[in-house]
Amino acid sequence: MLKIMVLMALAGMFASAAELRVIAFGAHPDDCEGRFGGTAARWAKAGAAVKFVSVTNGDAGHQEMGGAALARRRYAEAQEAARRLGIAEYEVMNNHDGELMPTLEARRQIIRAIRQWKADIVLAPRPNDYHPDHRYTGILIQDAAYMVVVPNIVPESPALRRNPVFMYYEDNFQKPAPFRPDVVVSIDDAWQTKMDGMDAHVTACTLTIGARPAASTERVAHEEARGPGFHGRARGVGETLRGRSGTEDPARGSI
Repeated sequence: MLKIMVLMALAGMFASAAELRVIAFGAHPDDCEGRFGGTAARWAKAGAAVKFVSVTNGDAGHQEMGGAALARRRYAEAQEAARRLGIAEYEVMNNHDGELMPTLEARRQIIRAIRQWKADIVLAPRPNDYHPDHRYTGILIQDAAYMVVVPNIVPESPALRRNPVFMYYEDNFQKPAPFRPDVVVSIDDAWQTKMDGMDAHVTACTLTIGARPAASTERVAHEEARGPGFHGRARGVGETLRGRSGTEDPARGSI
C-alpha cells in the first residue's frame, strides 16, 4: 500500500506531499538537478522533505581548475542550487571525482545517508552508464537497497523499519534494457526553477570540459525535450522515472 501511495504521489495525484521524505543520488554536483530538479522543486513546494546527494565531490570536472579548490567551488554551487530549488539539503560526499568504486565503505556511506534521512523514496541513475562514476553510483544504491533494513549492517545507524521505494532516473541507454518509465511528472510549472537550479552550477554547465559557454539552459532543455516522456516546451515538459522493488532482478531492466 505504501508503494502504491508513493507512486501516486510521484504522478502528482496527491494534494499534499508534506509527509514524504525523498533522497536523490547523483555521481556529481549537478547530476540530480538535470534528471530530477523539476520534480524535486514541485515536491519541496508541496511540503516534502527533499535531499540531494552527490556521491563524489566533483574535484576533477574542469579543464583548468581541480583538487580541493574545485571541490569547494562545486560544493558552494550545490548549496546555491538547493536554495534555488527550495530543497531541504544538498550533501556532497568526499569521494574523488572520476575515482568512485563500489566498495564496502562507499556502500556504508549510502546506507547511512538513506537511513539518516528516513527516506520514503530513493532515486538514482541506472547502473549501465558510460561514465564509471554514474554507473557505480547506480550499483551502490542497488547494493544498499535491501541492506538499509538489515539491523546488523552499519549497526551504528538504526535500520529502517520498512524499505523505501527505489526508482531510476530516465536515460537513453538501450543495453542491457531500454528505460521504460513507470511515472511521468509534468514540470511545466517548475521548468524555470529547474533551469535556475542548473545554472547555479557554473563550473559544470558553462566552464567544464566540452561545454558551450553561456548556453547551459538551451543545451539542457534540448536534451530533456528529446528524451522519452518529453514533448518539447511548447507541449509541456516532464521528468520520467522507473520504479523498482528492493529485491527486483536488475537483469530485467529495473535497478
